[in-house]
Amino acid sequence: MMAKRIVTILPDLSFEEALEVTKIYSIIGKNEAQGIMRTRPFRNPHHTISAVSMAGGGAFPKPGEVSLAHHGVLFLDELPEFKHSSLEVLRGPMEDRKVSISRVQANLTYPCNFMLVASMNPCPCGYFGDKERECKCTPSQIQNYKNRVSGPLLDRIDLHIEVPNVKFKSFENTKEELSCKIKERVEKARKIQQERYAEYGIYTNSELTPKLMEEFCVLSSSSKSILEKYFQKNKLSARSYSKILKIARTIADLEGSENIKDKHILEAIRYRFMDKR
Repeated sequence: MMAKRIVTILPDLSFEEALEVTKIYSIIGKNEAQGIMRTRPFRNPHHTISAVSMAGGGAFPKPGEVSLAHHGVLFLDELPEFKHSSLEVLRGPMEDRKVSISRVQANLTYPCNFMLVASMNPCPCGYFGDKERECKCTPSQIQNYKNRVSGPLLDRIDLHIEVPNVKFKSFENTKEELSCKIKERVEKARKIQQERYAEYGIYTNSELTPKLMEEFCVLSSSSKSILEKYFQKNKLSARSYSKILKIARTIADLEGSENIKDKHILEAIRYRFMDKR
């Protein structure tokens, strides 16, 4: 449910984005709108999907799920259940935001600037770490289950969040917030980023290059110290380091803060649960 709601809080498609999405769906004859598509795509393929269907291909190369999720969300439920080959083909498209397909008949490149959202259980039975139910999995079963998702793929995912079981009493104190209200905050932060990067040909923090990060992700000495200790303790990669900086920059934008503060770095670190695995 949470994954499906993400498209409702994202900014509306621009005219250029809508045209790109419409072209992709027209290629495979799935443009149900019979015109320009105005809503962001939400794709939820089954875990039995093949690598070809995920990335695109076939005798006459067609867009895969990564391209059908262009400017939208690609949701993979029960991530470890997907075939290893189907997951590993995501690494290049997530980095390059395009996928190239080479066949005898043609060489084609399709855009695939999508948001990957995935979910997984903590173990095969689903109760590892649960305070109320007993986990029946052995340590080796738990580790093998987690290892189905490779480190390089996890490295490319910005946020890792643990979602504990919800207790009945918590429903009584739930305060709902409409998607339209959250969307207003997202659009405000997106506008800040678009104005900031107007001269650089990018639109969001996720597109920052290492050189631009030096200019727009400046840290105080205390923030550097926090990040350095976390980096050394968890033996992070350079990619994970840049992910944390970009997350912190986005948190600061959502708060309307010009500079990245200690609290933004600390919050970004809390969204990296799998770094500790």
